[in-house]
Amino acid sequence: MRFFNTFRGRLLLILAVLLIATIGFQYYLNLQTQTENNARREYQFRALIAGMNLGFRSLTLQDIRVKDLYDGTDQSYFDAETKDGIRDVLIIDNEWRVTDSLSPNYLPTYDENENIVYKRLSELTDLPPLMEGARLGDDLKNFPNRKTEENKYRPDEAYAIPIDTSLGRYYVMVLVRNDKTAAARRAAQPLVFTLGILLVSSLITLLLVWRFTRPIANLSDAARQVAEGNLHVRVPDINRSDEIGQLSVNFNDMAAELEKSRELEEQLRQAEKSAVVGRLGSAIAHEIRNPLNYINLTLDHLRSKYSPDDPEKRATFEKLTSQLKGEVARINQQISDFLNYSRPAKANLRQIDAREAIADSLRIAEIEAEDKNVTIGIVEHENVPQVIGDPEFLRSVFNNLFINAIQSMERDGGRLTIKISADESGEYVDFEITDTGNGIPEESLSKIFEPYFSTKETGTGLGLAIVQKIVEMHSGRIDVESVVGKGTKFTVKLPKSEPPA
Repeated sequence: MRFFNTFRGRLLLILAVLLIATIGFQYYLNLQTQTENNARREYQFRALIAGMNLGFRSLTLQDIRVKDLYDGTDQSYFDAETKDGIRDVLIIDNEWRVTDSLSPNYLPTYDENENIVYKRLSELTDLPPLMEGARLGDDLKNFPNRKTEENKYRPDEAYAIPIDTSLGRYYVMVLVRNDKTAAARRAAQPLVFTLGILLVSSLITLLLVWRFTRPIANLSDAARQVAEGNLHVRVPDINRSDEIGQLSVNFNDMAAELEKSRELEEQLRQAEKSAVVGRLGSAIAHEIRNPLNYINLTLDHLRSKYSPDDPEKRATFEKLTSQLKGEVARINQQISDFLNYSRPAKANLRQIDAREAIADSLRIAEIEAEDKNVTIGIVEHENVPQVIGDPEFLRSVFNNLFINAIQSMERDGGRLTIKISADESGEYVDFEITDTGNGIPEESLSKIFEPYFSTKETGTGLGLAIVQKIVEMHSGRIDVESVVGKGTKFTVKLPKSEPPA
């Protein structure tokens, strides 16, 4: 039984069933046709015998015509069907004249002198072809309906039986009905049914071939996609119990392992890259930060010791030194971002209030928003659960998101909306940060979390990469939606804190 659960077993079984059904149906049709032909021949044979009987009796009985015998009620030896099979019975004398017939067209007539006028056999050109004429010998030449290529397809058949009498040789010619068109239809009927069977068998075969080859086509297509680099493809035919199903399962397992291998390779590359960047960052941090600290201290010393007495010059002096300190702080922040991304970090996770997670970042954002003509709105739903997080790391997340949102609206101002709510799944708390800024082009959306990718001319491209890294470190998720000219929405999902037992 295990053999019939295999691909080969099922295919052989189906083909065997089709073959047996086709042969069986063909045998049945041939048997029916043979039965019909036998019945037809028997019908013609009975009609022939009955016609011969009529002719012989007409010859032996004086003044009794064939028509009288045919119409007589005492002829119980053949039924109505047999009588219907007789088209005509002709009595032909030794001078090849028709002396009697069922048809009035062939009967003798009288001329004006009351002399009998007989129809000559040679004059009867509308007779059906004569069957088995070779038995008649030299007499065959006197029969105008002897079988030829021209008349052999005419309907009905004629049989001539010689009878030797005291007056010479007479002939009884029996014309038997035989619709050759119907015979041709009967002969063609098995062919039509055979063609129908072949058509049905072909359609069933095509369906079976399609059904059995579709999984192979799916495997081929999946293999091509894997070769092109798409390791997410899976073959759907995994519920089969035959070799194809097992092959599909093995293929899906292979694709899944390849996908895991690619992910591990990508993680390894990122780890190697982070390690190299970390070592490089640590090396250059001291080389850059020391001069920056010196510059910063020097600027403070200049502002306190060498500030001009003139109010106008003092204002200019303060402005220039403040700008220098700002640039120093910006460079220092970029170095910090660089190091934060490259160094491995360990979060100190604990339960914190959702509003507390954004409180410090919100204070910083409010100061910069005031300068950029940006209003901030907070929407906090009731009964928002606490989250699991590290306040220091989360401050970095929301600092980046809030500042980026404000900077995207700095030309004309706008509105920054912060919405805090419980996630529909019940597993997370959602933080939605929505701005009305410039938006992000669609082709850049898939790259904004990549390291060193930035849409700003002065950006390092590490801010959002750090945000994603911290969110993933918290077992959370971050999504982005944006429309150019309308704004951007970042959604940070942080795991909610389970209530104490």
